[in-house]
Amino acid sequence: MKAKHKLRQAIDTLYSRGQAATEEAYTQLVLDCTRVNDVELAKRLQSHMDLNFYEPNTTFLYNRLLHFYAKSGKLFYARDLFDKMPLRDIISWNALLSAHARSGSVQDLRALFDKMPIRDSVSYNTAIAGFANKGFSREALQVFSRMQKDRFEPTDYTHVSALNACAQLLDLRRGKQIHGKIVVGNLGGNVFVRNALTDMYAKGGEIDKARWLFDRMNNRNLVSWNLMISGYLKNGQPKKCIDLFQEMQLLGLNPDEVTVSNILGACFQTGRIDDAGRLFHVIKEKDNVCWTTMIVGYTQNGKEEDALILFNEMLSEDVRPDKFSISSVVSSCAKLASLYHGQVVHGKAVVLGVDDDLLVSSALIDMYCKCGVTDDAWTVFNMMPTRNVVSWNSMINGYAQNGQDLEALALYDKLLQENLKPDSFTFVSVLSACIHADLFERGQNHFDSISAVHGITPSLDHYACMINLLGRSSDVDKAVDLIKSLPHKPNSLIWSTLLSVCAMKGDIKHGEMAARHLFELEPINAGPYIMLSNMYAACGRWEDVASIRSSMKSKNVKKFAAYSWIEIDNKVHKFVSEDRTHPETEIIYEELSKLIKKLQEAGFSPNTKLVLHDTQEEEKVKSICYHSEKLALAYCLIKKPHGVTPIRIMKNIRVCGDCHLFMKFASDIIGRTIILRDSNRFHHFVGGNCSCKDNW
Repeated sequence: MKAKHKLRQAIDTLYSRGQAATEEAYTQLVLDCTRVNDVELAKRLQSHMDLNFYEPNTTFLYNRLLHFYAKSGKLFYARDLFDKMPLRDIISWNALLSAHARSGSVQDLRALFDKMPIRDSVSYNTAIAGFANKGFSREALQVFSRMQKDRFEPTDYTHVSALNACAQLLDLRRGKQIHGKIVVGNLGGNVFVRNALTDMYAKGGEIDKARWLFDRMNNRNLVSWNLMISGYLKNGQPKKCIDLFQEMQLLGLNPDEVTVSNILGACFQTGRIDDAGRLFHVIKEKDNVCWTTMIVGYTQNGKEEDALILFNEMLSEDVRPDKFSISSVVSSCAKLASLYHGQVVHGKAVVLGVDDDLLVSSALIDMYCKCGVTDDAWTVFNMMPTRNVVSWNSMINGYAQNGQDLEALALYDKLLQENLKPDSFTFVSVLSACIHADLFERGQNHFDSISAVHGITPSLDHYACMINLLGRSSDVDKAVDLIKSLPHKPNSLIWSTLLSVCAMKGDIKHGEMAARHLFELEPINAGPYIMLSNMYAACGRWEDVASIRSSMKSKNVKKFAAYSWIEIDNKVHKFVSEDRTHPETEIIYEELSKLIKKLQEAGFSPNTKLVLHDTQEEEKVKSICYHSEKLALAYCLIKKPHGVTPIRIMKNIRVCGDCHLFMKFASDIIGRTIILRDSNRFHHFVGGNCSCKDNW
């Protein structure tokens, strides 16, 4: 600070004298500006020269200023000085070229390079590095070829830039040619060249060749380790990535943020989520990428609550979230159906100015739809400055899942009017809307258009939708015929769709066929066993029910627990059927009993036929009356007895017929909208009706 203060005083003294200084004085002051790294003082010094019409006798002084402007990213200052220079040499041109390479456009860089009256190896190196660093790798390699044609010998610096360009283009053939010339010229000893070669082979998919080079490096630096670790991660070998990190630690090398981000990614890919958490909290210096990697990893691995907690920590540490961390947290809110937290994150996105980003906006649309608030989703969609097919898909699918099937189909028509090309996921949403709305012919037309009009090969997801549509609208035989004609081997999605249709139709014969295929494809998945057992129970075949349960036991197939959850005052409360673990159990059951009595007075009667156990009627009533979603509803009525906002309940499996009917009656009796999200879709219960029109 003292040196900068003295320098400022010296320049002030120059101005007070009102005359030009000597070339020696100016030169010393320019060098001092460079030393204290104050480009504005340097510009003020140049202004003094201009005011006093000073012109140096050589190019040295102005060239030093040009280099300093270029290094500081001050292209305008550099261009202004260059235009005023009475004398220019190759150093002047190279300095201006460097300024353009750092801060200018690619077009201006190319124009200046072509305009240069003379070039040397520095000119070529600057242009090649400038193009490569800006992502214009083809242009970089074109200049590299031109350099050799003009008989300039590439240096280590040249080779690093050229190899980086090959890595960006995944051009292994060209990269190997450059590698060959490096070997012939015995130029491969530089660590930067070896790093560039390692990176080029890793990005090109030849990870073993990259490791071969890495193992033969005598002068590895931290970048070398990071490139190799990153290479393993990008080539789908996260375990080797972690192994190399452990080797690095044994050598006593300290990782940086790049190392940590890659290892965190590797931990998530290998399912070592706890290891990722421990590593993250041990590292003192964390950059934005580390935080984002953790949040994305938690979101993608079913740790949504941990993602939200970490996001709050990120904000408390004054780390600025980017669009990736914001969109991942919004996705976590969507999976949790946490409207409150989603709205808070939305507000943060607005403050940060990333709410208009395509990634964030699409995530917000999905979140609001998965919280059952399609009006807010539409507001986000409508305000987007630009939209891509992902944005449209999020909105179309949101409408379809929330029972607004005609709105979904209308929006699809609008997508086509905008001359946008739908993708595979678009048609899954469109066909789902047709299923829910019982629009068989329209669904068939959309399915036929997938290949005939849009040139997309129908996937098994599309065929599964058609099997569902056929099974619901006509008879199961047609759905089975479609399966037999499939161009692909049916997967578990196809057979589970058929099994669901059979369960709905009560078709034991085809249900057994679908279940047998699922037992082979997913032998430890409890779903098919339970569904077939339920079908047997529904028609009183208790011996077959016992046989299924015995088979599950012998194969060690574990039944997953059905549960519901509800968010009240920003806290999530979880319930299972006949749950008595909640601290307020007694009043919950008391409230539920009161509600059941009111509903029965209004005509509701528990459907004990849906109880899939061979027990007494009294036990059946008790079993079906205390399903998890009913307990969640009762708890909400206790905590928010005079609420006016919709009651939002989430369930991890499909709602049963009795609970569906219960919620219809309840919405009418209590006079409040109930939004129930199950594993299949949303049910908006309003005034005794459901958005699914009993087609769930």
